[in-house]
Amino acid sequence: MNTNRMEAFSDGVLAIIITIMVLEMRVPHEPTWAALSPLWPVFASYVLSFIYVGIYWSNHHHLLQAVQHIKGGALWANLHLLFWLSLFPFATGWMGENDFAPTTVAVYGIVALMAAIAYTILVRTLIAVEGEKSLLARAIGRDVKGNISLIFYAAGIGFAFVLNWISLGCYVIVALMWLVPDRRIEKRIAD
Repeated sequence: MNTNRMEAFSDGVLAIIITIMVLEMRVPHEPTWAALSPLWPVFASYVLSFIYVGIYWSNHHHLLQAVQHIKGGALWANLHLLFWLSLFPFATGWMGENDFAPTTVAVYGIVALMAAIAYTILVRTLIAVEGEKSLLARAIGRDVKGNISLIFYAAGIGFAFVLNWISLGCYVIVALMWLVPDRRIEKRIAD
């Protein structure tokens, strides 16, 4: 089967995830700049999560552009990814509402790590369907950037209880690494 339904469903779920995240930000009751000050942790966690969801949306789109067809296993791998991404609103809200407390930063990292693992599983599942000599397999290669991301997430989880600002730094570094859509796939498609 082709990828259209999977891509459309994923786009809808990701749009809902972003909507839920923004609804978690409560409007202050006073019309002053000072009333916004206590909201900075909530806003900062929202910005980070919005960027993450945007990265997944963009790379998911590029990923499916490199795939000719899918099978049932790919649908389940995609649902696995969407499950972990759907936990971003919870982890985002909890971390922001609790001023980046260590446990909340660790849970955020666990959700981010599991989403990255799920994305890796989706990629590997699609490569299995397409074949090792497929456009996608050639584009992904050894996936050095993906593997480095997993290491940074794991480090961030570990640092959460020691110096949670280092954890947040690890998460920001991964977001910055992926901010530009995955060019490996774009280059292969253009060839």
